[in-house]
Amino acid sequence: MSRTFPDDFLWGGALAANQCEGAYLEDGKLPSTVDTMGVGMERRMMGADLQMHPDWYCPSHKAIDFYHHYKEDIALLAGMGFKALRTSIAWSRIFPRGDEEEPNEKGLQFYDDLFDEMLKYGIQPVITITHYEMPLYLAQEYGGWVNRRLLTFYERYCRTIFTRYKDKVKYWLNFNEINTIVMFPTFNGGFVKDMRDPDRWQDIYQASHHMFVASARANALCHEIIPDAKIGMMLAGMQSYPETCKPEDVYATLKHKRQSLFYADVMMRGHYPAYTESMFRELRVKPLQIEEGDLELMAANPCDYLAFSYYMSGVISADPASMGPMGNMAMGKPNPNLKTSEWGWQIDAVGLKNYLIELSERYEKPLFVVENGLGAKDTLIPDRNGSYTVEDDYRIDYLRQHIVQMKEAMEDGVELMGYLPWGCIDLVSASGGQMSKRYGFIYVDVDDEGKGSFARYKKKSYDWYKEVIASKGESVL
Repeated sequence: MSRTFPDDFLWGGALAANQCEGAYLEDGKLPSTVDTMGVGMERRMMGADLQMHPDWYCPSHKAIDFYHHYKEDIALLAGMGFKALRTSIAWSRIFPRGDEEEPNEKGLQFYDDLFDEMLKYGIQPVITITHYEMPLYLAQEYGGWVNRRLLTFYERYCRTIFTRYKDKVKYWLNFNEINTIVMFPTFNGGFVKDMRDPDRWQDIYQASHHMFVASARANALCHEIIPDAKIGMMLAGMQSYPETCKPEDVYATLKHKRQSLFYADVMMRGHYPAYTESMFRELRVKPLQIEEGDLELMAANPCDYLAFSYYMSGVISADPASMGPMGNMAMGKPNPNLKTSEWGWQIDAVGLKNYLIELSERYEKPLFVVENGLGAKDTLIPDRNGSYTVEDDYRIDYLRQHIVQMKEAMEDGVELMGYLPWGCIDLVSASGGQMSKRYGFIYVDVDDEGKGSFARYKKKSYDWYKEVIASKGESVL
């Protein structure tokens, strides 16, 4: 076997508009759902009321000001040899309310300029159509994805961006981490639901059905308008292990995986899986409102590839009372065999290999790791050149372990398109809204209150990842 990754492997990194751009009311943009979220878990959850809170600092309003720094930032990423950069289009830059007939030209032009800058350096754009960025008006006035009318608005949005960027973007993704709607429907669904309400599942899965149909429509449109493009789905991935070898724990783990992989089962295969009825019965979900032609459309337009985030793994028990919240909005138990990050996320590189093999055998389609990384508190220190850096050996070690396991999975037959570590330049954390939870190869001088110089500094991991890409992975294998 080759000691390197394939020549066409897409090395790079990943961002999201709402976590990096800032300029949330600039050039015609109106607020998105995430623009209601404050800093800290309590305020993030309170922000789930989808109302603007003028007395709060909401980090998406400034973020790292990528909107004005993108040329500098793309040049820094190109300096590492990036082959691809995943980011998203802020829906409310293109259709500020979401239900307009005509798009906002200034928003369209910004992404023209951004994609041109990327392509200038040979960086392929990998574009998420909506990354927790529904126009706030669609949530407040229409009730988000529970309302079928959003299909029309989403299709119009997709047709607009596919037509505009057909010569610039060849890799597309539908909804970011679509399966997180079961844990936090405001992020992906754009509607408010008390998560203690046992009847919440009806709205969650009705909204999910509308998103499945929207994805199928977008897939069909993409292939029609950009025949040489690929459009995939994006899943919040997490490997799960039974707590013991008791059959009850094994079955509880199977059910846990079903609830997460349900979204991939539908969008990759094009139909509802056989276990849907039993899952809905247990959750007291009544028959969904499915219109004529929905299932046929879904069957005819599955996704081309499966992209996913992977940060950690968890342990599942048949005893629900023993389960608790873990990182990345997941439920589970800690694994005593693994180390844990500062944020309580368990580090499991071998779990990534296991997960890749499982997904590959389940769907028999290409896979794409579009988020992975270690959130940590970095310390900025002077370097030998009169500037500043971060000695982030802990990040290098984390990424090295995961790259090694990806290569082992590929040697086991997995078709892997690329690797895009999350937050390749420091950005706002989705879960808590902090800047202090940093992932990047590039440090941005902004704190949790949006204060700082916004200067960019290369961390130690910058040159390390540059060598990984230049050697096609051989430097770590």
